[in-house]
Amino acid sequence: MVDYSIKSIGVLTSGGDAPGMNAAIRSVTRAAIFNNMRVFGIYRGYKGLISNEIEEFKTNSVSNIIQQGGTILKTARSAEFMDPEGRKVAFENMQKHGIDALVVIGGDGSLTGASIFGNEYDIPIVGLPGTIDNDLNGTDVTIGYDTALNTIMQSVDKIRDTATSHERLFFIEVMGRNCGFLALNSAIAAGAEAAIIPEISLKKDQLGELIEQGFRKSKNSSIILVTEGEITGGALQLAERVKQEYPQYDVRVSILGHLQRGGSPSAQDRILASRMGIAAIQALLENQRNVMIGIRENEIDYVPFKRAIKKEREISEELREVLLISSI
Repeated sequence: MVDYSIKSIGVLTSGGDAPGMNAAIRSVTRAAIFNNMRVFGIYRGYKGLISNEIEEFKTNSVSNIIQQGGTILKTARSAEFMDPEGRKVAFENMQKHGIDALVVIGGDGSLTGASIFGNEYDIPIVGLPGTIDNDLNGTDVTIGYDTALNTIMQSVDKIRDTATSHERLFFIEVMGRNCGFLALNSAIAAGAEAAIIPEISLKKDQLGELIEQGFRKSKNSSIILVTEGEITGGALQLAERVKQEYPQYDVRVSILGHLQRGGSPSAQDRILASRMGIAAIQALLENQRNVMIGIRENEIDYVPFKRAIKKEREISEELREVLLISSI
């Protein structure tokens, strides 16, 4: 049954920015207006909800932003929102503006906060998976992942030129934290020799295994993608180990860092964000709450927050085999 009590919604972006967030803001705003709702843009995520940085959006508020990277609503992390007192202030600010429901665009931390807030104050909240890490369950892909993957691939293509010229071993560090999707898929796309990812580092010494097997003997250079973080050790730590244990290799490191977050979103991310934004408003109209909009086999799905953020996504064994076979 349609819930006509929702007359206005708030939309915010939280956590790390991702290409396509602006496309999602645009879609949410216009879908809400299409359904005769008022829309309020909340700046700087949960921090702005607490500090009352809230502005009503009209259709033209989101004009000419679909092609822009980052987020026009800005984003910030909020320690205050982790405390009940902070969430109370946030709820009171929602009431002041007459906001009945929220659409939260962000990653696992953002959706965790949304789940707590929604349950605490019985607020209808729908989440959109906005993160380049692609680490949320219940969706095949997240907003920003495709653009980041293409950015990494293009960067590796350029690094390969100098790696080949100087016959070097390059460790290229990418984002992902505890999830190796970016490293593994960009390694396949860029024709790298290997990917050192956290899911496997917990089970075995990936670097030692690579050295023992010998890097691509038919080539005069090697490129290895590494997921950032303590589990893998990161590119710098791995390179230092190679220098000490295998001094015959000429080793270099390239840390792509925040380069991966920027840039105009790809067509796939723009389309994905647009579909998910409209689906978020539809979910609210259907009385859905505490769900993330996911996409499975190209179909929209409503994923409970608890399932979306329950645990790290599993890496496909098929993808690992593709990299292994194609890099011999």
